[in-house]
Amino acid sequence: MTLVAGVDSSTQSCKVVVRDLETGAVVRYGRAAHPDGTEVDPAAWWVALQQAIEEAGGLDDVAAVSIAGQQHGMVTLDAQGRVVRDALLWNDTRSAQAARDLIDEVGAAEYAARVGVVPVASFTATKLRWLRDAEPANAERVAAVALPHDWLTWRLLGYGPEGESELGPDLDALTTDRSDASGTAYWGAASGAYDLDLFSRAFGRAAREAGTAGDGIVLPRVLGPAESAGRTPSGVLVGPGAGDNAGAALGLGAADGDVVVSIGTSGTVFAVTDAPVSDESGTVAGFADASGLSLPLIATLNAARVISSISGLLSVDFDELADLALSAEPGAEGVVLVPYFEGERTPNLPDATASIHGLTIASTRPSTFARAAIEGMLCGLADGLDAVRAVGVREKRVLLIGGAAQNRAVAAIAAQVFDAPVVVPAPGEYVANGAAVQAAWALTGERPEWTVDAAPALAVDTRPVIREQYARATAGV
Repeated sequence: MTLVAGVDSSTQSCKVVVRDLETGAVVRYGRAAHPDGTEVDPAAWWVALQQAIEEAGGLDDVAAVSIAGQQHGMVTLDAQGRVVRDALLWNDTRSAQAARDLIDEVGAAEYAARVGVVPVASFTATKLRWLRDAEPANAERVAAVALPHDWLTWRLLGYGPEGESELGPDLDALTTDRSDASGTAYWGAASGAYDLDLFSRAFGRAAREAGTAGDGIVLPRVLGPAESAGRTPSGVLVGPGAGDNAGAALGLGAADGDVVVSIGTSGTVFAVTDAPVSDESGTVAGFADASGLSLPLIATLNAARVISSISGLLSVDFDELADLALSAEPGAEGVVLVPYFEGERTPNLPDATASIHGLTIASTRPSTFARAAIEGMLCGLADGLDAVRAVGVREKRVLLIGGAAQNRAVAAIAAQVFDAPVVVPAPGEYVANGAAVQAAWALTGERPEWTVDAAPALAVDTRPVIREQYARATAGV
């Protein structure tokens, strides 16, 4: 039996799946937690990766591995391969003003035309501008900029600071893939290349792609879907890696007509399309996918944490929250939760806060709060579905994934919020599974076709009152 491994280095944890190359069956699994916070020492990810690999039985009998990870995070390295400062994660919004400044300087339409996205606080370019302005001494030390999965791949290949790695600090060995690079705001899915002018606009210094001649900040070499980054010191082939959403699309086998709604730490709505997307409003990001196609995507900062916050407020577990929510009528008796607990990315309101609307004495009950929390979270994602439709995506079904998708109330209410068939695939580590697909692809040269189990589609049960109330509540935000 030939084995391949996929890694999901997410915001909250690192998961490793080991799969049979021929059938795709999961053979082993490991997991390790990541620290909380919106800035993290990347060393914590490296420790968690090693722990998760060990829990998954190690890589000694594995032929190939690939790492998918949280998008956009800024990992800065000095000339000796040392991390300059803690990595800023995608959900760190301190660079919101930097995003506005870059749009003012370049123009939203120009950004969308050149790299398929308009800067928001999540993107790497804005974090680099913030670093330039807020921490100039640290900015001066930067010799390379990587994304979380890039840095972990580099470490897995044996590179790193002197004394902490087998191969030392070869910055030109840094690699990334097109899906993750497309979330930086200085690499374009349509052009398939870095826009070095936009990088220098953001950071104030010149850059070059790893492996090319010249001076400047090193940016990882961008690999194609079936390319290998190299081998680990023990000889395991390492695939190109991916951003987490592109990894999930690959793990699901998402095809034309599939719109994926992922409810994790963040919420995302995305689809795989043949042609790149450019949206100068910035609502839809024109990312690349991990298969050579495109991945138009919207993201919300507030997703599963909305449910956990309200369940904590009500002192109930998730099953009890589901019971409460399903005991209330659609529309929650007029109660609406606008779930901007952590600010918001779509719409771009980094300084917003959550709010409750429509409360009366009669409607102030745990059941209406529970239902309003789920409806509000899903309405934000339904707005995202409308946004990807507006750039030409036409869905046949909605694939609902992420831990919260397994909550029976979330699935049932999704069928009432979305006006399309909702399918809930079987629970699985789809980001890690997508990375395992990459590992197999790099190993054999062919993309594997593994079966994804799913329950029958939920009947469309749209209740217009839910979104009508939400639209009124958010009209003045």
